Amino acid sequence: MQEPAAVLRQWIAESGNIVFFGGAGVSTESGIPDFRSVDGLYRQTWSHPPEVMLSHTFFETHTEEFFDFYRRKLLFPDARPNAAHLRLAELEREGRLRAVVTQNIDGLHQQAGSRNVLELHGSVHRAYCAACGRAHPASAINAGTGVPRCACGGVIRPDVVLYEEALDDDTVERAVRAIEAAEVLLVAGTSLAVFPAAGLLNYYRGRRLALINLSETAYDHQADLVIHEKIGEVMKQV
Repeated sequence: MQEPAAVLRQWIAESGNIVFFGGAGVSTESGIPDFRSVDGLYRQTWSHPPEVMLSHTFFETHTEEFFDFYRRKLLFPDARPNAAHLRLAELEREGRLRAVVTQNIDGLHQQAGSRNVLELHGSVHRAYCAACGRAHPASAINAGTGVPRCACGGVIRPDVVLYEEALDDDTVERAVRAIEAAEVLLVAGTSLAVFPAAGLLNYYRGRRLALINLSETAYDHQADLVIHEKIGEVMKQV
């Protein structure tokens, strides 16, 4: 029987239509902690639970505290792409990888060179006015202190999807189309516990679903290949 990494390497070599679906675990090897592991954000103590502090309601009612938390815990300006990001970008250049669907907001896939990146939860590298919709550079909110304001007087907010907010319809539709058409669906670094994003896997119609994650997920039994290792180490082998 072939080793799992060898099977995945063969699938990749035989396909020209691979789609990658990734979560926070893809960026942990770049020094960005995830939410649910032992050292993750959800295991830390705050004045409110992180899912409350990252909610639309909290942004509206505790705006200054929201920005303090956002700047301290969601920004990692020194993070750099790791082996997984770099290999995925290489597969795209080779014409094998059609799309990266990511739950991450760090922009590391683009830094690595990936071009067709569908950011389900937005990006810390974009900002806009919550009142007038005007686009602003991320530096308008990522640096400094206090509540950033637009010339119109509105609050400049990060272009990320907060709790209680819907995903962008166009991004979701593009992700669904890519996943439906994929020959190989490579899922990595995600607990598959965050919906509606995790539900996108249900649109896959192929028979080569590979799942790479350190811990088990609720989708392990549906996968055609399961690898419980660090994604960066696996991607170095394929």
